[in-house]
Amino acid sequence: MKPHANPGVQRRFLIAIALTTIILLAEALGGLWTHSLALVSDAAHVLLDLFAIALSYLALRLSAMPADDRHTYGYHRLEVLAALANGLTLLIVAGSILWESLDRWRSPQDVRSLEMLLIAIVGLVVNLVVAWMLHGQATGAMGRTDINVRSAALHAFSDAVSSVGVIAAAVVIALTGWRQADALAGALIGLLILFGAGRVLRSSLHILIEGTPEGMSVIEVGEAMAGTPGVCDVHDLHVWSLCSTHVALSAHIMHESGDLQQQAATLQELRTRLEQRFGITHTTVQIDAANCGQGAPHETASPAPFATS
Repeated sequence: MKPHANPGVQRRFLIAIALTTIILLAEALGGLWTHSLALVSDAAHVLLDLFAIALSYLALRLSAMPADDRHTYGYHRLEVLAALANGLTLLIVAGSILWESLDRWRSPQDVRSLEMLLIAIVGLVVNLVVAWMLHGQATGAMGRTDINVRSAALHAFSDAVSSVGVIAAAVVIALTGWRQADALAGALIGLLILFGAGRVLRSSLHILIEGTPEGMSVIEVGEAMAGTPGVCDVHDLHVWSLCSTHVALSAHIMHESGDLQQQAATLQELRTRLEQRFGITHTTVQIDAANCGQGAPHETASPAPFATS
């Protein structure tokens, strides 16, 4: 199984880490200077994003390590664990921001709106650059998304949207003097982060419990295998993700012939079909002379001669 070795993506991560560090310092110092909760909230978000991007970069490096005697599948699951950690950190920062927003709504503070606006505009530009750099690297084979890279890109994109909220709050305060706009912008940023965390956590947990890859139907996979010449029955079929870009399959089939050469040709055809149509690159298929008892075989005349167990 191929490791995640991609020097180009790793370089983009290093650039993203450097740019995010600059924005973190600018927004943290600027938030304290202008007394803006929205800006401080965005700085807290950026801090977690910096941690998330660095964690994603580390997982990317480690997942490029080859398989060994203790980890025969390699280290691909590290990218999923990194995405899970990113999602959990997003939950923490969202809860903190929402709590502080409620307190600021009750007791609004004076805000330097002009300085707040300028800092937020700079943050928006840089965050958009980082999000663009990472988003274009998140798609792998068969259009399958690398959840680790996607979670890092989501962090950067939510930062950009957060900056828009800070800009809007600064404009409202400058034009109307309504100081609670700062707290409102902070709350909206918190809700945005909460939504993104839910998506990342759902996807990473689905992989960790070995769910069927998103967008893939086990029924369609079974029908494609059953339609291969020489296959009489498909049963005990399982499809799961090792990580967001590597899919594995195991199945038992019954073959119409006892000839070993014909069986070998059928196995090769199965692997080719599964890789070209579904992007499944790791397959384990066992040929049974009769039903092995691990699935309910169907008659050859059945329109979909396979079953899962």
